[in-house]
Amino acid sequence: MAKRTFSNLETFLIFLLVMMTAITVALLSLLFITSGTIENHKDSGGHLFSTTPNPPATQGSTVTQSSTATQRSTATQSSTATQTSPVTSTPEPPLFQNFSGYYIGVGRADCTGQVADINLMGYSKSGQNAQGILTRLYSRAFIMAEPDGSNRTVFVSIDIGMVSQRLRLEVLIRLQSKYGSLYRRDNVILSGTHTHSGPAGYFQYTVFVIASEGFSNRTFQHMVTGILKSIDIAHTNMKPGKIFINKGNVDGVQINRSPYSYLQNPQSERARYSSNTDKEMVVLKMVDLNGDDLGLISWFAIHPVSMNNSNHLVNSDNVGYASYLLEQEKNKGYLPGQGPFVAAFASSNLGDVSPNILGPRCINTGESCDNANSTCPIGGSNMCIAKGPGQDMFDSTQIIGRAMYQRAKELYASASQEVTGPLASAHQWVDMTNVTVWLNSTHTAKTCKPALGYSFAAGTIDGVGGLNFTQGKTEGDPFWDTIRDQILGKPSEEIKECHKPKPILLHTGELSKPHPWHPDIVDVQIITLGSLAITAIPGEFTTMSGRRLREAVQAEFASHGMQNMTVVISGLCNVYTHYITTYEEYQAQRYEAASTIYGPHTLSAYIQLFRNLAKAIATDTVANLSRGPEPPFFQQLMVPLISNIVDRAPIGRTFGDVLQPAKPEYRVGEVAEVIFVGANPKNSAQNETHQTFLTVEKYEATSTSWQIVCNDASWETRFYWHKGLLGLSNATVEWHIPDTAQPGIYRIRYFGHNRKQDILKPAVILSFEGTSPAFEVVTT
Repeated sequence: MAKRTFSNLETFLIFLLVMMTAITVALLSLLFITSGTIENHKDSGGHLFSTTPNPPATQGSTVTQSSTATQRSTATQSSTATQTSPVTSTPEPPLFQNFSGYYIGVGRADCTGQVADINLMGYSKSGQNAQGILTRLYSRAFIMAEPDGSNRTVFVSIDIGMVSQRLRLEVLIRLQSKYGSLYRRDNVILSGTHTHSGPAGYFQYTVFVIASEGFSNRTFQHMVTGILKSIDIAHTNMKPGKIFINKGNVDGVQINRSPYSYLQNPQSERARYSSNTDKEMVVLKMVDLNGDDLGLISWFAIHPVSMNNSNHLVNSDNVGYASYLLEQEKNKGYLPGQGPFVAAFASSNLGDVSPNILGPRCINTGESCDNANSTCPIGGSNMCIAKGPGQDMFDSTQIIGRAMYQRAKELYASASQEVTGPLASAHQWVDMTNVTVWLNSTHTAKTCKPALGYSFAAGTIDGVGGLNFTQGKTEGDPFWDTIRDQILGKPSEEIKECHKPKPILLHTGELSKPHPWHPDIVDVQIITLGSLAITAIPGEFTTMSGRRLREAVQAEFASHGMQNMTVVISGLCNVYTHYITTYEEYQAQRYEAASTIYGPHTLSAYIQLFRNLAKAIATDTVANLSRGPEPPFFQQLMVPLISNIVDRAPIGRTFGDVLQPAKPEYRVGEVAEVIFVGANPKNSAQNETHQTFLTVEKYEATSTSWQIVCNDASWETRFYWHKGLLGLSNATVEWHIPDTAQPGIYRIRYFGHNRKQDILKPAVILSFEGTSPAFEVVTT
């Protein structure tokens, strides 16, 4: 290729970008505390972690307006350490050994975190910050123990984008503090559902910290607390029961968003499958010994991106809607997020699977852009976007979620194959930058230091990038290479050679300031329940990658006497490492391949590692597994770019005042809307005076009382926060009145917290509430 020369305009742009970036880096450096303190979590003997983090500093007091101010210490956003208390003895549920089955405990707890002034995690779109809430986010925990209590496993599905390494390490520390060696790194799996509409800010590696625009200790602590609470509830509720497994296809809800990558796989391999996505859903049914329902776990490969990157409301997307429907059906009489039955729709090998089943089309012309580069003749890749089946993203979320719910409900009802046998677990930490992979009996290859390719910046048909990069790039661009080299330095020849044919955009494995940009140390983990093996994948496997891993792990079990194992891919577990494609898909360098950060042999390395875990379980040699190098724990991270400011109400108004009341009368199918004087909702993430931002209440004449019919976890409500200037803001509550609404008198209430700070005094958080005038709902 001929050497490219730069025009005067390009030269000026390069100079301007370098200067702007230098200023940005300098400002970010001020926000980072760059001492780079690292702690390794020692895991010795009975798997106990040893750490001595600093206690959180005081941010301010928390009070209610109706009572005397009382001091309440909360963590500052610049402090991320958590002080662990001494190990305490937790009473064990009574264990009886004269039954066939398992002890089963299920639990659910809120882990929503901030719903304002924080980026949403998933699309990496600048400006896509949270501005309210559509549904709450939950952690759903399932504990299974053998009748004698000798072995147990924990699976937790969490309504977040992915589990970060920092989140997992903190949860393990606190579990060890409360339960000793009962719940450990080897028998606890944390899995993210991969909603792209949850808050960011809970990561420690620099790429994700930058994408999150800082580390939010407020959100991090709320997530940790919610996960722990769900496990605590499950632990307390353990009872004898049985587990059944069922499988079945779900049709009409997926497409492969990188079909040209999929076609790179051998034709003989593709011929073994009827589709370029995995349509099979695996369902675990949990009941007590009387046959009463306890819970469900479903694994199915689909991206929760029905809510697109124009969304600003925190929500759990299509898989969360499926959980919502099933839990509402089983927990009749309870509000959403309440009730004993817990249903988790967990992630699987969803890397190249989209719910936007109408496929990619050029939004400016309407023509198909289902081509190798996902580009349009006019506007390029930024115009190529896939759409879901609904009228809008809310409708599409419901259509896809309802289809998953309906199929899971059918499989749950007809499940008859009981899961029996011992429980086991195996875990290792692995340096994924230095794994020797045996390609055959004579040839080896190695994984690479992390790097992201050019097509990473292109995004996908579910959410395009913003700089008109295209997918399928196998050559770099001198313009962007020059900018990268000036700002971050040049990638080494070693890393470029290792990642070929990926043209490296960001050589993250060679960047360590202020902290490493990507993880080197990664978790690999399997837990088994009888003939079921759950593989905890630290990222997003593509369809064919998942098929190969399942087949290899199943074969490994079989070779050591454990025949007919069902192997489940559980995605987004324990630490996030982007995508994992097959070697053949990697050659095409679409988005998923460009985001396979450990190079072309990443999948082969994982297959080798998971086969080793399977062998250890099958041969009862888990105790001989090496623990592996321990991951780091960075003590000081970048504070959020959006600072805390004092909330203010308009002159003559107070927080919670109604600015625009509802109309006097509505019919079912209409939208009741009330606007209140608001305050920043992020204040409520650190104060649990109220568990919801809103309620819809119906007046009951017989009891002369108001009964709550909806809260902010209800799908038919929406809470919007409108940020003004100088601390002023409004809150809008919408109730999309469903067909099932009973006629009668209703009202809408708003609950919030405002930040107040007098001169020379610490900030305080005050609770308030507002109530709309009553209105009537009629059916005709």
